Amino acid sequence: MSGYVQVYEKSETLRLREKHVGPSCKLFFSSDPLKIVRAQGQYMYNEKDERYLDCINNVAHVGHCHPDVVQAAHKQMLLLNTNSRFLHDHMVCYAKRLTDTLPEKLSVCYFVNSGSEANDLALRLARQHTGHEDVITLDHAYHGHVTSLIDISPYKFNRMGPDAKKEWVHVASSPDTYRGKYREDTADPGTAYANDVKEMLEQAHKKGRKIAAFVAESMQSCGGQIIPPPGYFKQVADHVRRAGGIFIADEVQVGFGRVGSHFWAFQLQGEDFVPDIVTMGKPIGNGHPISCVVTTREVADSFRASGVEYFNTFGGNPVSCAIALSVLDIIEKENMRENAVSTGRYLVELLNELKTRHEIIGDIRGQGLFVGVDLVKDRKSRAAATAEAEHIIYRLKEEHVLLSADGPYSNVLKFKPPMCFNRDDAKFAVNKIDQILMEITQAGKVTTLKALKNLKMDSHQAQESKLIHENESH
Repeated sequence: MSGYVQVYEKSETLRLREKHVGPSCKLFFSSDPLKIVRAQGQYMYNEKDERYLDCINNVAHVGHCHPDVVQAAHKQMLLLNTNSRFLHDHMVCYAKRLTDTLPEKLSVCYFVNSGSEANDLALRLARQHTGHEDVITLDHAYHGHVTSLIDISPYKFNRMGPDAKKEWVHVASSPDTYRGKYREDTADPGTAYANDVKEMLEQAHKKGRKIAAFVAESMQSCGGQIIPPPGYFKQVADHVRRAGGIFIADEVQVGFGRVGSHFWAFQLQGEDFVPDIVTMGKPIGNGHPISCVVTTREVADSFRASGVEYFNTFGGNPVSCAIALSVLDIIEKENMRENAVSTGRYLVELLNELKTRHEIIGDIRGQGLFVGVDLVKDRKSRAAATAEAEHIIYRLKEEHVLLSADGPYSNVLKFKPPMCFNRDDAKFAVNKIDQILMEITQAGKVTTLKALKNLKMDSHQAQESKLIHENESH
């Protein structure tokens, strides 16, 4: 068991968690949760030393417990860990290397501890720089768990009742070309969706509202693995800047080479598009709590002009920066971007082959190791196959593959594995999906909940599966 000593039996661990941990902190597969005790690379192991293929953990970016990351943390912990009010080379070395991956104007870093902290700080920067309050966000967006971010996350506030949306929040359509307002048959969906934002800006101004920022994930994750159409971000940025606002690109889920062809997902929109602020988290420390906001000198100077010092106790500490430096080293040394391209392409090829044999697969979309499989009841109506997606997730767990579903209808299977995920892993996962889809077809031609219940779908799974992705929050 590689040194693991079990303190409690699984049942006792669960009992103590239910007693002492807040009930809003949900577990994956809560009717029969996994007790994970160790992990290595793209694999996780339970207390019985059974191995699971991790297809969803974009936090362990370069692989669980990568020895270089562990060594970097250990080495620095033996020397020093303190706050950023003292000079230390790790912080400036990391800031330089990080900004070298970005367009030249994005040159100033603020180090924090989570994606939520990063996005919260980005809102402060935007409001200080513009003097405005309002924010445009995308439908189904999720940007973090703190109050300021729940307010701009329809994925969260839509569950809180009709009056939950604040007056200063404006919700634009998700640029989804499969299920959205403008689809693949639209001549230029990027322009069409951007024009909707332009109209939203005009309507806001008529009401006396002023926009501080447009904020969007560079590719929506909770929104259903949405890849924005070409030209969308550039045109939106132009409209927003003319209205006195700035553009915030949230790379918490999709940055650090996950898309393969580029280091940052926003770069897929072309060299002529540069955000004013980029936020990052999750993969930056491979599971260690570090995150960052990178912005322009102009925005940073506006923030300083407020006269309020910004200090973060743990942000940019020597241990965190040592770990983050090791992650950059590994991405480069192990050619992880190249692997994201080749393995991601192979994964999509395998899934497209499945699509020819299973009508339930309506759309396959993605870039690098960020791939979504949109499940439908029939391809003409594109009605979401939500129950089937729930069933597949639980059956995959039984087959020792960890996957989740997301999107507005919780019907999009999403792949975002550690970057060491390889062709054999892709083949194994897709073969298991194929097996389960054949089971569903044989049980009832992919149509009814009754057929799924005959496959022993747990009566609680429908509710629980909606929580599977909650632990992937910022």
